[in-house]
Amino acid sequence: MHVPTPTLPIGLRLLRNYSGRHLPQDVLAGLLVAALAVPQSLGYAVVAGVPVQVGLYTLPPALLAYALFGSSRLLFVGPVSTVSVLSGSIVGALSGGNQELAITLTAILALTAGAVLVAVGLLRLGWVAQFLSEPIVTGFVAGLVVLIVIGEIPALAGVSAPSGGIFQRIDETVRNLGDFHGITLAVGAGALAVLFVGSRLLPRAPWSLIVLVGGIAVSTTADLAARGVRVVGEVPTGLPLPSIPVVDVQLWSGIITGGIAIAAVGIAEGLAAVRTFAPTGAIDPESDNREFVGHGAANLASGIFGGMGVGGSLSKTAANARAGAFTQVSGVAAALIVLLFVAFAAGLLADLPRAVLSAIVIHAVWGLVSPSTFRRYAAVRRNDFVAAVVAFGGVLFLGPLNGLLLAIAQSLLGLVYRSMQVGIDEMGRVEGEKAAWGSVANDSSRRTYRGVTVLRPDGPLFWANATSVVGHIEMATRARQPLYAVVLDLEATNQMDTTTAERLDGLLTRLRAEGTDLYLVRVFGNVRDVLSKSGFLETLGPDHVWHSIAAGVKAARAARAAGVDPANPFPTEDEVEALDEPDELDEGAGERIASKGERS
Repeated sequence: MHVPTPTLPIGLRLLRNYSGRHLPQDVLAGLLVAALAVPQSLGYAVVAGVPVQVGLYTLPPALLAYALFGSSRLLFVGPVSTVSVLSGSIVGALSGGNQELAITLTAILALTAGAVLVAVGLLRLGWVAQFLSEPIVTGFVAGLVVLIVIGEIPALAGVSAPSGGIFQRIDETVRNLGDFHGITLAVGAGALAVLFVGSRLLPRAPWSLIVLVGGIAVSTTADLAARGVRVVGEVPTGLPLPSIPVVDVQLWSGIITGGIAIAAVGIAEGLAAVRTFAPTGAIDPESDNREFVGHGAANLASGIFGGMGVGGSLSKTAANARAGAFTQVSGVAAALIVLLFVAFAAGLLADLPRAVLSAIVIHAVWGLVSPSTFRRYAAVRRNDFVAAVVAFGGVLFLGPLNGLLLAIAQSLLGLVYRSMQVGIDEMGRVEGEKAAWGSVANDSSRRTYRGVTVLRPDGPLFWANATSVVGHIEMATRARQPLYAVVLDLEATNQMDTTTAERLDGLLTRLRAEGTDLYLVRVFGNVRDVLSKSGFLETLGPDHVWHSIAAGVKAARAARAAGVDPANPFPTEDEVEALDEPDELDEGAGERIASKGERS
């Protein structure tokens, strides 16, 4: 099977034709965003249940891989809150508390997510991203924020981390707050205050880096570790070597499921960032497929170097744009800066209070929750609000992975349910307009013809709703007796399947047995091809498919006037042309379409 290769990514094209005049601004942007990304990556590593250096190992390979294969000039990839907490929950369930196994599983999840994303992109299946609707992502992210904040409160207060479900952890955290460590709580609360107040006063300043450096300075000067404050501890310097991690095959079912979930969550946030910062808001039709490949390459590179799953960060991409970045050279610059830090300065993190990292994480995710968005969904469309609430509740009650699966399942079931709710409109001629027909329910003055009913499904017919729609058609025909012809308008249907063709064949058989004929109008090419291959059109007859409602009604009335038996209806052109009643439609005199090329 030949798999078409996507065109050369924008990132690689820009790097090949890079203009040196943009270099100073790109390097400056890379420096500024790296100052934001490094502290957050340390915190997200803790959220993911792995040592802080894993977050550092993640950034350089992910940024460099995306710079080569991504499609956005500005997107900044790296550890993000949603992917980190999802990875942490999966790894926690599979590792059983084994730290070395947790590190290995984290890398394997990144590799699995990367392989999934690359495969989807190369197979041109980027449209699957649309199933993660905005309400689902909003609810999912809000649930994750609650989990992250609750998970970081114990470290912020210097108490032991609880275990169990969300409500059990809340209960245990509340009961343990009386045992808080005063100095740890003061450090954590102080860091939070600086982050929130500073971000409001000077939003463009790298407050995460300021708090990180300040926390290390205070901890080292006051010897906070000796006073009972938990610190990060020794962080190895040097660069990791590429490797392919291996685990017990019994864990692979959970790894594959988790990798798919991480891929879905990471690409959802990344695509949102790409579209937000696309030039003039325009998106190339191939953009989604290229983004799947770019995100997949970033995850694969991260996993090979012992990192964690990544995604496109909306906040850091915004910071990249504000800093004046022109191309992905800003990401390359950020990667080089992080590499230098890992190689020569990672050891400085040893005295960093763990509470400072918790404050950085809480501040980073706090702005992701927007109650006003939930209110907007409730005001605009109830189903969107329900989808967001289901995703939110699913994360809290079932955990991140199962919550995401529940939200997607609810969305798909809702889509199938809505597609099955196809109504049947009876159509009537609009007086004073040539060949114009509209719903009688909307305007009772629209004219119908005795013995002929024109019916139009208001949605596409397919296998899931075919039985229901055919049943509605039969009910409508019984309500219009006596009836000698049904004209069925298939304008809303642009695809056809075997099941639907069989249901239409059954409808035709029953109608003709009752002395009623069936005519189809506005039958599109794909629909006609399937109906032809199924044998339905041969049974229906070549003169029962017309290009317009007017032509179909005229043919039906001509057949009635000629006394044609519905079981063998073949009106001639002369019979159609001869029908010239005063109230007849004036559209080409109902000229019969003789060839497939002239029909529609």
